[in-house]
Amino acid sequence: MHEADRILVDQSGLISRRQALGAGLTTSDIARKIRRHEWAMVHPGVFVGHTGPLTWQQRAWAAVLYSWPAALCHESAIRAAEGPGRRDRDDAVIHVAVARSRHLVAPPGVRLHRSTGLLENVRWNLGPPRVRYEDAVLDAAVDAPSDLRSVAILADACGSRRTTALRLLEVAGSRARLSRRTWLVGVLNDVATGTCSVLEHGYLTRVERPHGLPRGERQVSHRHEGTQVFRDVEYRKAGVVVELDGRIFHSSAERRDADMDRDLDAASEGRETLRVSYGQVFDRACRTAGRVGAVLTRRGWAGTPHSCAECG
Repeated sequence: MHEADRILVDQSGLISRRQALGAGLTTSDIARKIRRHEWAMVHPGVFVGHTGPLTWQQRAWAAVLYSWPAALCHESAIRAAEGPGRRDRDDAVIHVAVARSRHLVAPPGVRLHRSTGLLENVRWNLGPPRVRYEDAVLDAAVDAPSDLRSVAILADACGSRRTTALRLLEVAGSRARLSRRTWLVGVLNDVATGTCSVLEHGYLTRVERPHGLPRGERQVSHRHEGTQVFRDVEYRKAGVVVELDGRIFHSSAERRDADMDRDLDAASEGRETLRVSYGQVFDRACRTAGRVGAVLTRRGWAGTPHSCAECG
């Protein structure tokens, strides 16, 4: 087998001009292969050994070879680690990390991310090369378009069991630069310790306070079947309990059963339980405030929720 053919096999059918010339082919050999439709150009200087549609893996290799030295990063590194199958995944763009000092124009379908620690954070032995899983997750969460999407990225990573919240915290702590560090570390601490401090603060500052809802009592102690439990937010006069569910990946059946039992306990005492999570707080705070206010009004609250700066 010719050296160029071995490279094609190792790289899912892709080869760069640099590699082809290094393997002993000439520029005339390359031109002839393209003319005979043995190869097709994907990006300038990058070829695939067929003329049909490209798989995601081939598109990823093509992006890395075009940008070389480079590696998959962000969602593309996560996709490479987890494999195909997620129907909600957006694979239209290949994310590639290059050295911060380079001046390179990305071809269509490729987004470049400039990194100061490229050599240290890349697993060069993988095909295609990609940044470490934890770094890819943190970078994707930092650049997410919304807080909810950031939480979803962290949730998927922890739920996949390829990493843990503690491991992500360790990597985050080792990085000299990390945008939105305080918020991301807060979410990961919540996951690691089983608390909901980020969600609780978000409910207070994004839902309750700016929309004029009554001030709820926090962490109200209550005994249930001889065990002390705490209700996250209780509007005692209206008999409404808001439970902030900060779990960002599927929990055990036993944990869910305990939650349902606590809800039934509140209902038996005449209280109505509302369960609120990250989406309701960070993505739909105004709508959530309106619905919580409607429940409070139905149960005797004399006030009226008002609009905030975001909902007008």
